Amino acid sequence: MDKFDRIYTLHGIFSTRRHPISMPTLCERLECSRSCINRLLSEMKDYLGAPLCNKRGMGYFYDRDIAFELPGIWFNTREMEALLVMQKTVSSIGSGLLNDEMGLLRRRVEKSLGKVSSAAIDELNRIRIPDFGRRSRQLPHFPLIAAAVLERRRLRLIYKSRSKNEARQREVSPQRLVLYKNNWYVDVWCHQADDLRTFALENIKETRLLEVKATDVNAKEMDRRLTHSYGIFGGEATATARLRFTATAARWAADEQWFPDQQGYWLADGSYEMEIPYGNPTELIMDICRYGPDVEVIEPPELRQQVANQLQTAAEQYF
Repeated sequence: MDKFDRIYTLHGIFSTRRHPISMPTLCERLECSRSCINRLLSEMKDYLGAPLCNKRGMGYFYDRDIAFELPGIWFNTREMEALLVMQKTVSSIGSGLLNDEMGLLRRRVEKSLGKVSSAAIDELNRIRIPDFGRRSRQLPHFPLIAAAVLERRRLRLIYKSRSKNEARQREVSPQRLVLYKNNWYVDVWCHQADDLRTFALENIKETRLLEVKATDVNAKEMDRRLTHSYGIFGGEATATARLRFTATAARWAADEQWFPDQQGYWLADGSYEMEIPYGNPTELIMDICRYGPDVEVIEPPELRQQVANQLQTAAEQYF
């Protein structure tokens, strides 16, 4: 245990105890010598302003009449290491969209951690976060959209739909940002459509933050409309897909979360069946097809036929 951890631990002990704690007990709790404890106590009192008191024959305690917390934000070594890992994870999202905002915090944590465990900083490159599946590396409108979500203000934007290949101006009340399969989306109340919509951020071409207060949509209503079926554009569930994976693929499929409300069960021959509610089948069909011959759509019949048609069309390209 290093100095930061020991001071952190001592502060926790003194903050939660109402009675003095003896020197031998402190040495035992912190697994260090009396001289080490004395140095830590002196540093806490002289440099950090801790209201430490010593009652002869009984031990050390905080003066309860004086409110005290460690200055700034204090983390022990493990927490600082975890924080740097989290920062590296966040910096990989959206090509480092939050790097500037988190840069100061990262540098302060690195400086503190470097005093006690510089090796941990040097070894951060052992954490690898592959950036696959993201469609766009440039999201110039992300900061403004995030501000609109958090400040509850309307946006005027131009959105280019991939399906219709057309751009339209819309005024929207942004509800929440969504990171889905390494791509950013924003759930909005569209005032032109007078309905909920989900927009892919990379398809937003222009944005303007308005002074008008955003219209809020009930969170439960959004969940019912937008998250109760498979896929980012799934809509409300209208059917349930039953998929059967071969025994070979079952070991992977059983551990994979396709959807929060999926149901799964093993069959006697080692195969695995999964039930998934869906509305718009487009994304579900794509994900079923990636398992190729290792999955079969049992029901409903229309989804079974749609997947069969997709696979047949793909196969015809090779013959």
